Amino acid sequence: MRGNIFREIGIALVLRVWHRLDVIVPHDPYAEFDHNVLDMIEQSPVGAVPRTPSYQDALDRLRASHQIYTDSDHVDGFVTVRSLAKRPCFQANNFEAWMAGSIEAGALESNAAIFERYVASLPLAWRVKAESMRLVVAGRPAHHRKHGGVILHDPVHTLFLVPGAGPNPGIPGNYLHGSVLQLGANPDTDGWSVHVHDRDDGAAMCDTRTLREAQEKWAEVVASSPFHLSELAVLGFRAN
Repeated sequence: MRGNIFREIGIALVLRVWHRLDVIVPHDPYAEFDHNVLDMIEQSPVGAVPRTPSYQDALDRLRASHQIYTDSDHVDGFVTVRSLAKRPCFQANNFEAWMAGSIEAGALESNAAIFERYVASLPLAWRVKAESMRLVVAGRPAHHRKHGGVILHDPVHTLFLVPGAGPNPGIPGNYLHGSVLQLGANPDTDGWSVHVHDRDDGAAMCDTRTLREAQEKWAEVVASSPFHLSELAVLGFRAN
């Protein structure tokens, strides 16, 4: 099993490195032009390029190779994957302790706190829009109830946010939002799932039998970012 884990994480890291490489294939007649278009997108405050046919063709090539995504923050703008690679990911700040078994799920940093850190990382102009998505992304607070003298906990549902896009742009800052969630009342028998969503109806999901498998899948997802949701198929995810 350990060999499979390292193989999967290796695939994830290859995806991550590929996104950071600025590759110009010598025999590609469009490589230099496309490279210049990437520079132009990054230098534009709204991620825009001229609307001439040659530039539109370059955008088509760059979209097909997952080097750019439609910008979530500027109409008709684009964002490069290499710029998204510089942005942080957000998840429970004690997630690793949970993976190591040092803490129980109930001690995880709350989704509300994770979302607060994400919003605080954004430029001021984007924060109002991000706040409007709080309930959709972070959900309602977990509750702990007593029944017959026994404390009952809501199923685990811990938030993470990573740079990327799907069939639709991400939420403000070009982030995908996802969660590691418990599928039933019994964490040992009812299974787990990892979901990743764009800002609309695009999603990728992977169900696992155990918590450990779900945690490892989460680690692969974070290691692979930024990515397009379709790229998660190589990690065993299915589209919604």
